[in-house]
Amino acid sequence: MIVAGLPVLLDSFVRFAIQGLGTPAPIAPPQKLVVTGLYRYVRNPMYVALSLMIFGQGLLFGNVAVLEYGVAVWLGFFAFVILYEEPALCGKFGEQYEVYCSHVSRWLPRIGPFEPRN
Repeated sequence: MIVAGLPVLLDSFVRFAIQGLGTPAPIAPPQKLVVTGLYRYVRNPMYVALSLMIFGQGLLFGNVAVLEYGVAVWLGFFAFVILYEEPALCGKFGEQYEVYCSHVSRWLPRIGPFEPRN
């Protein structure tokens, strides 16, 4: 889980910088909606990757406190996405983001890639 999460996280950072012309941080968000790479399968690959990495560490070390921390982190991600990120993206990208959301799940990857129509 740790090894699987790291490349997902790095890919997401690179896509935000190169394709989105921004960063994952709310103070310098992407200027373009990123719907390529792993974003074609799940809307929040960074949060999924970070959660997997934390849970992987908890399992690897048999540490219940780390697993509990992982649950708390995921709940924080969930709240952030619902309360801030999705409304902000909907306001910024409008129908383009709404179409994307209707085809790609927040947390569970799709079987096949989402292909946006231009």
